[in-house]
Amino acid sequence: MKNELEFLFGSRIRWRLIKFFMLNKKISLNTNEILERNKFETKTNKDEARKVLDQLVNAKFLYSRTIKKHKAFFVNSKYSFHDELKWLVVKSNIYPQCEQLNRVKSLGDVKLGLVSGIFINNKKSKTDLLLVVDGLSRAKLKHLIEELEAEMGQEINYSLMNLEEFRYRIKMFDKFVLEILEQPHEIIVNEVEGIIKEIKRNRRR
Repeated sequence: MKNELEFLFGSRIRWRLIKFFMLNKKISLNTNEILERNKFETKTNKDEARKVLDQLVNAKFLYSRTIKKHKAFFVNSKYSFHDELKWLVVKSNIYPQCEQLNRVKSLGDVKLGLVSGIFINNKKSKTDLLLVVDGLSRAKLKHLIEELEAEMGQEINYSLMNLEEFRYRIKMFDKFVLEILEQPHEIIVNEVEGIIKEIKRNRRR
């Protein structure tokens, strides 16, 4: 099912490619590398992606040149709507706009799920996704991370613990967990609101 931005930009593949390049502005890739990184596996998707890449070049969002006999694509940082697209991409990475994040709730008995890092353009964060889950399904987690990495075009740095470990870390004033909670983030699931409120009260003392 298409989300709002996929409808706006005409197709899932077009929006994924725009998003991919905005999140990976400092790299140059040839067509096959782009197809592989975005997991475009069917012939139909590959053909559409190739067509869209040429259209994005014609629109001046991308530019291309031949490197070692292969056409490589780059983001045009001077594109007229570069900053506006960057804002859309950042916003689209946060639940509920990022539909894949809705699947976090199906991983098990999820106590806490929050996003930071690449999801909200917070480069200082030590993790992109923090999950506190009891009864975790490893298979579902693996599939979710693979889908998120394909959508983001980047490796997802995630942190995982169960509720007992989370409570222990909070009790020991674990620097890693406290920094994540204090830095900018967006909540997906929060069944430990009482614990987090207690943290904030203790930090203010």
